[in-house]
Amino acid sequence: MDLSRVTHAGASEIAAAVRRREITAVAVMHAFLDRIERLEPRLNTFATLTADAALQAAHHVDRLIAGARDPGPLAGVPVSVKDLIAVGGVRQTFGSRLLADNVAPHDAPSVERLRHAGACIVGKSTTSELGSKAVGDSPLTGITRNPWNLERTPGGSSAGAAAQVAARMLPVALGTDGGGSIRIPASFCGVFGIKARFGRVPVWPPSAAPALAHVGPITHSVHDAALVLSVIAGHDARDEASLRLPVPDYLASLGLGIAGLRIGWCPSFGYGSADSDVVEACRQAVAQLEAEGARVRTMDPPFARDPAPAWSRLFYGRIGQRLAELAPTPERLALVDPPLRRAVADQQAFAAPREEELTALQEETRVQADAVFRTVDVLVTPTLPVTALPVGIDAPSGHAGSNAVDWSFFTYPFNLTGHPAASFPVGLDRQGLPIGLQIVGPPDGEAVILRVASALERLLPIAQPPLA
Repeated sequence: MDLSRVTHAGASEIAAAVRRREITAVAVMHAFLDRIERLEPRLNTFATLTADAALQAAHHVDRLIAGARDPGPLAGVPVSVKDLIAVGGVRQTFGSRLLADNVAPHDAPSVERLRHAGACIVGKSTTSELGSKAVGDSPLTGITRNPWNLERTPGGSSAGAAAQVAARMLPVALGTDGGGSIRIPASFCGVFGIKARFGRVPVWPPSAAPALAHVGPITHSVHDAALVLSVIAGHDARDEASLRLPVPDYLASLGLGIAGLRIGWCPSFGYGSADSDVVEACRQAVAQLEAEGARVRTMDPPFARDPAPAWSRLFYGRIGQRLAELAPTPERLALVDPPLRRAVADQQAFAAPREEELTALQEETRVQADAVFRTVDVLVTPTLPVTALPVGIDAPSGHAGSNAVDWSFFTYPFNLTGHPAASFPVGLDRQGLPIGLQIVGPPDGEAVILRVASALERLLPIAQPPLA
């Protein structure tokens, strides 16, 4: 492998070259750290950079190979981990001044599995406070910027993760998704991001909103996402929601094609619609799938009513409980991001529904989503109604509130239902900003999502940002 192009290679290509001894893991790491050093001052994507530990991990990979031992399918691949996910011995701030000095005692299961597969952890990527916003800023780390336009947000809450991958600072970033937090920044940054079905990838220690939490990869290529998902998925007894099911062969699904696949296209959910540029780019991508042999039908909105109240209660209500523990005094509460304080206060202003009422609302939404997949194999929608927002604002103009729920209405329902979902880049708007197509599958549908995304990857040109 040519060292001059290693930062533009994918994870699969890097790992294969390292395992074949065409390049050392240390040389790979130095190349990416050099790029990070150049671009990080402009983008602000890291909450904590662990360059020395990453180089030590790379040396370990090279020693294994020198001893004729296989370091794993991600040999020497540099990876960042969102600052909501535990990396043992490293700061875990959750983007909050309340936790600025918190250090995780142990690795999360997904991080353990990445390490065992040969990946080298480079650091912790930025997030909005407690993962609470769909834009990329926090009181602790400041503003993370989008490689497509430095005056735009990369989205959130996996802000640094998506910006790093888009800018080729890293080939893989691990994110979390409680209402769209992998798919939203993937859409805004023009990269691929996927959350598997609820429980497929273990989440431990528990999230602040455990009924909605997912962990998943953000990558450039669909193949890389499938590879990483294969590594991090699988049962872990520490997570009570972790599925005791075999992990599908995600890589095998990529070459199956989409001829005859039933695709439902839904440009609006009824309670919210997308900008014309967004709808048109998504429509053209769907037309390409149809030309490739998929059977496409336009579908009515899947949900009889907006499930926002149930999602908001499960998300902001649970985060409010966490804040009450972290900020028991007015002085501590003043350290919290004002939009998060308002969102929690809004939930507290209403009478809290009983647990059984929340469960019933969530189940109603899940049943309606399941009904979609009785007639189609996948559902596709715009990922978001808009492209990347200017930095410094929390919602597009014309939307009622600043909470993510007010404008991420395509994404959060599938956290409530637990269905797997991804965002794939399908074009640019008139301002030259990326547009994402959301691909949603049935409960066991990660493989079919990856099939559709792989087809789009073959059919569509994928634009690159100026900083790439």
